[in-house]
Amino acid sequence: MDNVKTFERFADFYPYYLQEHRDSTCRRLHFIGTTLVILILASALFTANWLLLWVLPLAGYTFAWVGHFFFEKNRPATFKHPFYSLLGDFVMYRDMLRGKVPF
Repeated sequence: MDNVKTFERFADFYPYYLQEHRDSTCRRLHFIGTTLVILILASALFTANWLLLWVLPLAGYTFAWVGHFFFEKNRPATFKHPFYSLLGDFVMYRDMLRGKVPF
């Protein structure tokens, strides 16, 4: 039997997501990766260079996965909850900017 926790709503998932990101270095690496994703996406849209879109997953996931494997010492939530995890990255990014989640 698989021990994958299920979530009906993102509001239920987000506290779990934050629990999986307790290490400050992991959160900072997520922040760097998400910033790069936003900058690359903006650049692709501004320049109409659609090839840049291929770099988005590399920019975002590389920093996040380094944070999880080397600092947080857990498996990224992306593996079990890909859509909620992606949304969680952006919500945590916003919450870090607002000071609700520490850097």
